[in-house]
Amino acid sequence: MKKKVFALVSAIVIIVIMVITQQNRGSSVMGTGTADGFGGKDAISVTITLKDGKIADVKASGPKETEGIGSVAIEKMPADMVSKNSIKVDGVSGATVSSTGILKAAEIAVKNAGMNPADFMAGSSKAEAPKVAEEKSYDTDIAIIGAGGAGMVAAITAADAGKKVVLIEKQPLVGGNSVRATGGMNAGRTALQDNNEFKEAAGVEKTLKAAEKFADNKVITDLANTVKAQWEAYQKDGKGYFDSVELMQLDTLVGGHGINDPELVKIFAESSAGAIDWLKTIDIDLSSVGQFGGASVKRIHRPLNENKQVVSVGAYMIPKLEAACKSRKNITILTSTKATSILTDNGGKISGVLAEGSDGGKVTVNAKAVILAAGGFGANLKMVSLLKPELEGFMTTNAPGATGEVIVMAQELGAATVDMSQVQIHPTVEANTSALITEGLRGDGAILVNSEGKRFTDETSTRDAVSAAEIAQPGSFSWLIVDQKMADASNVIKGYITRGYTKQGNTYDELAKEIGVPAAELDKTMIAWNKCVADRSDPEFGRTSFAQPLDKSPYYAIKVTAGVHHTMGGLRIDGKTHVLKGNGEAISGLYAAGEITGGVHGGNRLGGNAVADFVIFGRIAGQEVSQPPPNESPASQVADYFPRPLFVAQPANHYRRGNCRAAQGSSDYQRQPERKSHQSYGASRSAAQLVQPLPT
Repeated sequence: MKKKVFALVSAIVIIVIMVITQQNRGSSVMGTGTADGFGGKDAISVTITLKDGKIADVKASGPKETEGIGSVAIEKMPADMVSKNSIKVDGVSGATVSSTGILKAAEIAVKNAGMNPADFMAGSSKAEAPKVAEEKSYDTDIAIIGAGGAGMVAAITAADAGKKVVLIEKQPLVGGNSVRATGGMNAGRTALQDNNEFKEAAGVEKTLKAAEKFADNKVITDLANTVKAQWEAYQKDGKGYFDSVELMQLDTLVGGHGINDPELVKIFAESSAGAIDWLKTIDIDLSSVGQFGGASVKRIHRPLNENKQVVSVGAYMIPKLEAACKSRKNITILTSTKATSILTDNGGKISGVLAEGSDGGKVTVNAKAVILAAGGFGANLKMVSLLKPELEGFMTTNAPGATGEVIVMAQELGAATVDMSQVQIHPTVEANTSALITEGLRGDGAILVNSEGKRFTDETSTRDAVSAAEIAQPGSFSWLIVDQKMADASNVIKGYITRGYTKQGNTYDELAKEIGVPAAELDKTMIAWNKCVADRSDPEFGRTSFAQPLDKSPYYAIKVTAGVHHTMGGLRIDGKTHVLKGNGEAISGLYAAGEITGGVHGGNRLGGNAVADFVIFGRIAGQEVSQPPPNESPASQVADYFPRPLFVAQPANHYRRGNCRAAQGSSDYQRQPERKSHQSYGASRSAAQLVQPLPT
């Protein structure tokens, strides 16, 4: 009897479950799920509404996800889930952590709605049929390849001059490497600098001393003499904050080991203050001025949030640049559209760009001029290791789109390149995630200690010098240390804490235990550093940039190591951003700006100069393409500085320092391989082999 009753009850339960499930399938049900995102634990929430067994609506939120990166995934992926009736959709390239969080939260949401997630995965009978490839054509004045910082600045400038612009971006979101910039923008002799008390005399003296190593470089010597005179005059007067266009040039050239193109550096420094003012006209306010590695003085301009805390410059600028582009009716942005070749007419004149859409369809953009702003090749680790073999195996901070194929496209039209083996590694890359940890923390007072709890370098030296010192430490890593005082002033640090990058201790001893270094040594190091700050002197390592002592608990440490960060080399341009051939002749109708170009940074880029680079030369490119065409191709203003053909090694000329290794000091890990021509690579490797897509 008991067995019959049990069987009857079991049957009733099964029937009830089936009825409820069928009701769920035939009616509207809702479920919510949360998952970890870039903003930390349970940072992403997804709510799914299911109706008649189909996905009717998806809403996602993640207020702590990075603007311009994670925010794009939150905006795009829910719509894809509805249109495909699937929770297994493609993530957004460049927003991997946020995309993964959205997918996990969506699966949990379906479960919480009482449904089986497997019924809503890609490949189910309910999934939308693939779209048929569609050919598209656009007629415009200007085509721009790359919708990062340089591309969008150029587009805005040209559009405001009355030109019709099409921006072509292969990634599903704009921003490129620019959106990942964490520091700020260097600009010399701005009114904003005067808001600081001048305490950087030692930094100026250090740079003038460093310039003495370049006695055979006339450009650097002349600049040093000018700065010395300016410095002597300031010491007598003492009004305002000391900086000058010439000092910015000198810092950039000395930091670049003297192999920069001095004409481009001159334009760069002279245009920097005006670029800060121009940004203000499109609602980009970089009003906080601080110290960064390689700069003699406080020169990096950074954004603040509503609480007056420093925020990441890329995540702040890129959404505003995108908004400025979208507000202009004469700018069209094509995302998920990969440029495949630069078009020319029968006479060889630039005539547009051929691209491929996300559906595989051909996209033709007919244009009177083309600006190349596709960034460098730091995400193409095969290309990096071909050009600089000692960097094989390094991680990269670069966005997935920085693969360098547009450089090769330009070379196929005869474009020259310069400094292609000059690849920068950044010393503070989070060791577990390859996330970039801003150099601004060191400028604001952070220090680096090794696994023995000891400092080992001037933390505010140039990136190559700090990286070389770090690589020489046991395990080739270090711990970056900040205190609560720094965290209170920086929204960036708060983000690192939220994302789980930090170890924490209420005392120096507790922090030492957390990071596994000898407590006595760390305690000794911290006390010694705080004395350096009080004395404004660092006898052991010669650091000249001091902020506040690290004395407010709790204390935080981030494990960092060196990673591929920036490619200083690229297409050779003149001061008007014309792309040049090997003989210095401009390729009519072809321009370039940003990291795709070479010459500005030489052998090492200073922190804060990349943002300045893309704003300054992006503006120049936008202005130049808007000018009436000249009667003949413009000659290079700097042809005399580059009298050699594409990539072919030549003896050092009058501004390229012959014994540049001696000038690099501690950066001996850079073997400075002889510059080879792309033609020599071409004998054994095709352009397609040189530019391999990153593995998925």
